[in-house]
Amino acid sequence: MAQSRIIQVTNVQLQQTDKGLAVILETAEGESLRAIPVSFGKTFVANIPNAQLAQDKAFRQENPTSGIASIAVTQQGTNNIRVTVTGTRDLPKVEVARSDRAITLTLPEALAQQPAPPASTAPPQTQATPEATPPQEAVPPKEGETQQPTTTQGEEQEIVVTDERETGYSVPDASTATRTDTPIRDIPQSIQVIPQQVLEDQQAIRLKEALRNVSGVSEDSNFGGALDRFNIRGFSQNTVLRDGFRIGEGGLRETANLERIEILKGPASVLYGSLEPGGIVNLVTKQPLSEPFYSFDFQAGSYDLYRPSIDLSGPLNADKTLLYRLNAVYESSDSFRDYDQNTERFFIAPVLTWKIGDNTSLNFEFDYLNLEQPFDRGVVAFGNGVADIPITRVLGDPNDVYKLEEIGAGYRLEHRFNENLLLRNAFRFQQSNTFDQKTQPGELDEATGDFIERRFDSNDDTEKRYALQTDLTGKFSTGSIQHTLLFGFDLAREEGGGTNNGLPFTPDINIFNPVYGFRRPLSEYTVPRRDDFSKTDRLGIFLQDQIALLDNLKLLIGGRFDVVDQESEDRLEDTSSSQSEDAFSPRIGIVYQPIEPISLYASYSQSFVPNSATRVDGSFLEPERGTQYEVGIKGELFDGRLAATLAGYEITKKNVGTTDPDNPDFSLPLGEVRSRGIEFDVNGEILPGWNIIASYGHIDSEVTASSDPESFPVGLRTANVPRNTASLWTTYRIQSGDLQGLGFGIGLFHADEKPGDTENTYELPSYVRTDAAIFYRRNNWQAAINFRNLFDVKYYESVNFGRGAIQPGTPFTVIGSFSVEF
Repeated sequence: MAQSRIIQVTNVQLQQTDKGLAVILETAEGESLRAIPVSFGKTFVANIPNAQLAQDKAFRQENPTSGIASIAVTQQGTNNIRVTVTGTRDLPKVEVARSDRAITLTLPEALAQQPAPPASTAPPQTQATPEATPPQEAVPPKEGETQQPTTTQGEEQEIVVTDERETGYSVPDASTATRTDTPIRDIPQSIQVIPQQVLEDQQAIRLKEALRNVSGVSEDSNFGGALDRFNIRGFSQNTVLRDGFRIGEGGLRETANLERIEILKGPASVLYGSLEPGGIVNLVTKQPLSEPFYSFDFQAGSYDLYRPSIDLSGPLNADKTLLYRLNAVYESSDSFRDYDQNTERFFIAPVLTWKIGDNTSLNFEFDYLNLEQPFDRGVVAFGNGVADIPITRVLGDPNDVYKLEEIGAGYRLEHRFNENLLLRNAFRFQQSNTFDQKTQPGELDEATGDFIERRFDSNDDTEKRYALQTDLTGKFSTGSIQHTLLFGFDLAREEGGGTNNGLPFTPDINIFNPVYGFRRPLSEYTVPRRDDFSKTDRLGIFLQDQIALLDNLKLLIGGRFDVVDQESEDRLEDTSSSQSEDAFSPRIGIVYQPIEPISLYASYSQSFVPNSATRVDGSFLEPERGTQYEVGIKGELFDGRLAATLAGYEITKKNVGTTDPDNPDFSLPLGEVRSRGIEFDVNGEILPGWNIIASYGHIDSEVTASSDPESFPVGLRTANVPRNTASLWTTYRIQSGDLQGLGFGIGLFHADEKPGDTENTYELPSYVRTDAAIFYRRNNWQAAINFRNLFDVKYYESVNFGRGAIQPGTPFTVIGSFSVEF
């Protein structure tokens, strides 16, 4: 089992030894420390869990020797010490060794240099340093791996590498933007990461709760609260990635098995094919650990929320070539809406890693989700605002329901030919079966309050996805210029179809005095409204080169060629249609770093989306093309503990499709939409124990050309897009004393008023929502109470479509949680 007793580091020393410059952390009574190394860019980090620095033993030394910019030993959170070694030009080589009373990090390359006198809050004592067993020669890290420390002979424990278990609010690198593990500061595009620690501190169990922390992202049409759809930089994005694979829209995505969430702003077609130009959300899942890890969590709160979950991981054999991870969660809850509409969901996701050899690994993954929840279109517009009725009032039927059963399976094979050449091959299959029985909104007679021309109908659909990805990453030099070349292709097939049947009558309801009871058994839904099938085949070939012209000047060039074939059948009308589209999507960007912590960047990129939307006659809309120009500045403050991005952009998208107001199941071509904006995001640690994630976004998104000027005139703002949004979430955990481990969190989330429909006939009002948290962690357990919408503000999150489907925000909510780790 993982160690749970807290060990105190009594002294920190920086010494020149015959093996090199050494950082020595001493303990009392022969207690042994465990290091968890990670590396990124020019920085080596050793996280030492279950450990605390003695008072005034924090340490920092600037420029201790040639090639090393700084060495720091700090307390991170309550029970974790972090040793950070930053190189001036390259990643430092660090060897880790342990003795009975110390752990030693040695820098062999610094052997011939004499360090400057150490600087710390309390100078290290001059007592004798325990002799460390000579370390073996260190091996440089491979791409995507952590620095692999070597262990000394005679050690009782292995030094464990578990970089998957990240802590803190700042994540230095990401893979979504380049398909390689790249420092965020070297990416010429805005990318934000929500780490697992933020999800835990906010008790975020839905994606929309997590994405409130990111600028330029807001909730979009969500099909009666059943789907995760987001608006990014002014454009609706119906696709979410899971470890780089597209996943179906069915159901709200589960967060229990997420390591982090990466949000790439702007076009991502160069690597992932046909996508909207605003950006993409990629869910990065937890992977097996080489040491036993067991976590049990329980959440309970308002509206009868009960949510137990487990996270188990470790080796399955003695030589640790077989590793596993298992995440599972069950949830039961009611709604703040009338009639206690119940949600039940069960999710399980096992992962198995087989380390076939030193250079080859094979992952097998499986996931299963079963969900039943209310289908609820929300409330209705009235005049140029929202009807003045309680947000709890149901205007559909109290028994409207959405059901989902989804399975996914796949593998990921990686083989490293050498340190500079890596081959990856992955496959994923997913099948989703969905059913709903619902009330579709109609038109409101504002003189009487009657909600007329509603529809009772039911969908029964199946969707299958097959996807194969293969890519080769190579590192090489042309003279002094360094290259990371990525070449690959992916194949995918998506099949989907089903039926929609309705009741032969359309009962009305009065929004001020609703009367229910018109619901009929499913057998009476005898009016066929849809019976269709569609198939989409995708082939993409991509090439990308990350070029380091100088240490502080990087160039990113890439392009992708896509071929997309679409077929659709309307079995009611006995008609079919098809289209085949191809496109080239380029990206080029440059990053200049005038000083070490600052990156200035500019980029140009394009997107491509063959329209899956159809007109009333069944024909596809023409493909959409997007173009973005982006400039920005990225900064790393407080020795890299705090990361900030300021970006400005302009995106133009042509041939935009929008919901047909007369036939909501179909679409119309609108014309051209332009989105301009400024974004600011910051996340990380300000002081020991004080974390922050904050954002501000300004979006000016409007119609700039229209094929139907009478219905959609130039100048109309994009629906569901507020001009200004802002968020602030910050926590502080007491670091010492009798209250050590006690922490507090406060959050503010703001959105301006925003158009509710494409015709701009009404607006959703602006709001500021306040959240808070109190938590206490001691050793291996934590208890917390989270408060959402602390002041019970009445607000509205998004609109499904038109004037009759507005989603109200949740009132004041309390969530209590308890977790324990072993």
